[in-house]
Amino acid sequence: MTDRTPYSVIATVPANPSRRVGDAAIHTRSFSGVYRTLRIGFAGALFALFFGTAWLNWNGRQAVLWDLGNSKFHIFGATFWPQDFILLSALLIICAFGLFAITVYAGRVWCGYSCPQSTWTWLFMWCEKITEGDRNQRIKLAAAPWSLDKAARRLTKHSLWLAIGLVTGVTFVGYFTPIRPLAAELLTLQLGGVALFWVLFFTAATYFNAGLLREAVCLHMCPYARFQSVMFDKDTLAVAYDPRRGEARGARKKGSDARAQGLGDCIDCTLCVQVCPTGIDIRDGLQMACIGCAACIDACDGVMDKMGYRRGLIGYKSEHSLQGGTTHWLRPRLLGYAAALLVMIGALCVALYLRPMVSLDVIKDRGLFRENALGQIENIYLLKVINKTEHTQHYALRLLDAEGFTLQGQTALTVSAGEMSEIPVSVAMLADRPESSSVPLAFEISERDDASVRSVAHSRFVAPMNR
Repeated sequence: MTDRTPYSVIATVPANPSRRVGDAAIHTRSFSGVYRTLRIGFAGALFALFFGTAWLNWNGRQAVLWDLGNSKFHIFGATFWPQDFILLSALLIICAFGLFAITVYAGRVWCGYSCPQSTWTWLFMWCEKITEGDRNQRIKLAAAPWSLDKAARRLTKHSLWLAIGLVTGVTFVGYFTPIRPLAAELLTLQLGGVALFWVLFFTAATYFNAGLLREAVCLHMCPYARFQSVMFDKDTLAVAYDPRRGEARGARKKGSDARAQGLGDCIDCTLCVQVCPTGIDIRDGLQMACIGCAACIDACDGVMDKMGYRRGLIGYKSEHSLQGGTTHWLRPRLLGYAAALLVMIGALCVALYLRPMVSLDVIKDRGLFRENALGQIENIYLLKVINKTEHTQHYALRLLDAEGFTLQGQTALTVSAGEMSEIPVSVAMLADRPESSSVPLAFEISERDDASVRSVAHSRFVAPMNR
């Protein structure tokens, strides 16, 4: 029986030197199975979400648009401003905790099924298959001298990769600038400036990451592979080979008595290695390069079916189960992550519900104070009002608890949906002598017909102690 690397110490050296991790010579074999079908389903959902959402309209504008130029972020019926970035930070923290929780439960399933790097890599590998053939054909083509046929196949493959990269780049940039004008300018060759740079940049990034670098991104550039082991425990499900059942390995005829020959269920066909996109041998134990895609499970299950053996020689297993024990599904770390996720999701929902639909910022003029025509001490302020709703709103402006002060200037205003308005106002002090040289002030803006839509901003009134 071969030694198996424990989950707490993830191997960094691939098992098969002829299939080095990061080596461009890795050619994967075609296969089918339950997990491949599941992965295609997740990939289809991701592609539909990414490529489709950018083209949706909502109330006459693009449904999802991060308008950096105007510092507005439209997500369907909601408009977010820089003041709402705390909500985005909270969402990112929730996603991080969700990733930690799923890793504790089932290892790197995110990498294997939903990570854009893996998903686009599988798509590029499919392009490689339809242009250059299956694994053996690609190996022969790579070793063959250059010919017209080889050049045509390579050119077709790289053209497909660039086309996918271009569509990906246009779509990604289309979330930051309206995608319909962007696509029209690209088709008419009128696209230029910053937009053209970023389209070309993301086209090249997609081409290199998914087409040329592939597994090297997962191993050398993604930090997730480096710290995943600290989140694993003995009950974490991960793609693993069962050495107790599989060893000793060896070829045999179907129907022969393997036990009499001193053999386990592994027939040493190496199909699990041939289908692996990172080129590792899962039979050597859990390795850092394993992305949890379960391609080896599908390949091995197919072999087990043909041999008449029970499936599951390679499968999602915990270290406890591999040692003959029982996997504990509910454990403190997993429950802790789940509780934290529920609390954070609940807090985010409450924050979104209570998010004020009008924002008020007060900027005091640099001048300390001045005396107006009536002999009153006066301070100047610039008010910035943001209407976060999807409808035009009519607002009223006033001072709160400001006895001895009067607000002068525009106190009623109309702001269009999702727009910002700036209003200069002044505040005059009615008292002859202030109690302090700096007095706190509170400005309130509220919707004329709905007092619950309101916002309060604070500033200070500066005056001389002696007049």
